[in-house]
Amino acid sequence: MIAPKYSHALIGWDVKEDLPDVTVKAATRDAARQNRRAFEARMGAIESRLGHHVPGEGIPGLDTAVGAATALPFFKQARNYLSNPQIRAQVLNRILATLPASGQLVIVGHSLGSVIAADLLRRLPVGIEIAGMVTIGSPLSNGAFDIDKLRDTLREPPTNLSWWVNFWNASDPVAARRGLSSAFPWMVDFRIETTWDVVRGHFAEEYLSSETVGAAIGFALFGSTSKEVARREVGVDIVLDEAESLALMALRYAHLMRRQLKGDDLDRFSGALRQVQAAAVRDIVARNESVGRQVPADVMRLAVDLADPTEPLVEPHPSRYLTKDEAVTLLTVLAAENVIRPFEIDLPRDKWQAAMKELCAEIGLGTQFGTDVFEAGKRARSELTPGRGVNWIKWSALGVGAAALVVATGGLALAAAPGLAGAAAITSALATFGPGGMIGGLLTAGTLVSAGGGGIAYGLAGQGTSAETFEAVVERRLAATILRQSQRLDQDPAVWSVLTEIERQVRRQLERMDEFSDDTAPGIKNLRRKVATVELALQYLTRNGLQPGAHLEQE
Repeated sequence: MIAPKYSHALIGWDVKEDLPDVTVKAATRDAARQNRRAFEARMGAIESRLGHHVPGEGIPGLDTAVGAATALPFFKQARNYLSNPQIRAQVLNRILATLPASGQLVIVGHSLGSVIAADLLRRLPVGIEIAGMVTIGSPLSNGAFDIDKLRDTLREPPTNLSWWVNFWNASDPVAARRGLSSAFPWMVDFRIETTWDVVRGHFAEEYLSSETVGAAIGFALFGSTSKEVARREVGVDIVLDEAESLALMALRYAHLMRRQLKGDDLDRFSGALRQVQAAAVRDIVARNESVGRQVPADVMRLAVDLADPTEPLVEPHPSRYLTKDEAVTLLTVLAAENVIRPFEIDLPRDKWQAAMKELCAEIGLGTQFGTDVFEAGKRARSELTPGRGVNWIKWSALGVGAAALVVATGGLALAAAPGLAGAAAITSALATFGPGGMIGGLLTAGTLVSAGGGGIAYGLAGQGTSAETFEAVVERRLAATILRQSQRLDQDPAVWSVLTEIERQVRRQLERMDEFSDDTAPGIKNLRRKVATVELALQYLTRNGLQPGAHLEQE
């Protein structure tokens, strides 16, 4: 442990010294982006271990008081460091003289020490790597402590810094009831509770007695000591249920996509997939615990320790065999939805299609089925957007609003297609998984693509459903129909009845609203878009002989 003694150097200086050189230069644009992404991954790891970021809001006037306090005799040392370049140079040189030329350091800085630590970051020997920096009771968010425009020089995290977390205490007047992320947005703040004594609230021992502060320092020293990964071994060999199967198939599809990526795309996609996989396993475990169900071993083996960003990401086993009838809805949904939700990365369509072909081969359908899945989606989009080209990225269309539609209509009141859960299971799953995550999003999309009867027609026609959501639902239903057509499978008899009922409901809403509303009202435009969309879908079915009784007419 290195504890430099420099308090005497803050009083005055004897020999003129130069400010130590900056040894860690600012990275170029591409290198800075790579460094920032890696840094964010490490910050995510430490945040997952310690809790949620709490920046604090501060107290009006307290910042001004803290800044003014540096003029008082009690704060002479801080004032000297901030205002006297010779004292600042002397302090930094004293500290650097105690450090090795290379190796890893963990920096803990309290109060003025946190300011000096930040000032020192880019002046350390080039062989030094900062395994972690912990600041406590820091005044760095106060403009009076922005020494030598430190906020500008640290606009991006230095390349020698693994991570930086700051702890603040509500009773610490120097921290002014807030952290440092207002000045350095790339770092994470945590609030801890120690004492309500405003004198002791700033003391270093109050901070260092906190288990959370100790955990941060321990994480920097020893890395992850998590035992959570042991949970992988307590999974039991039971059959996956609907939601678990869907989640693992989506993750498998994402991993197959990941295999094709390189460089920056691979780094970003891998980071997003790590977060999504960890959340999926966590959500399944929480859901199963709430209903008294054991967690399958195939799920638990995928657990991710987010506190260790270097841990290899485990791939799901190849998906189980599906019949073509079972696969139509599931794969139509996977091809159209975002399997790394909530992250959005625009990647080439041909790579997604290649991943789909591999997935189809694994589940016994053949690679042509994967090609047909994407071609069906392309054809559906083309039919519903004539003359406007094909928009391949519609991931946001079936979002939280669509999930609210499912819940509001009681799971659309009907069972879904083969391979997806029924209404009760869907609404229960959305209540536990939530609509915004990967699992809830896929369940929502699958329900809207497969449900039948008046429930979906009434829900989609309503003013609460946007034209974008409406178009996405009709598009996916038409894509499933086209896929069945290309694979020479029996058509779902509910498609025609659902679309015609949707058309009736939308026209009824339009006639009711059109009677009194302005012709240019947004609600009227929304309903007209819906009418046009469903009419185009019905026209396709009619042209291709997919309406009821068409085969009898042909005979």
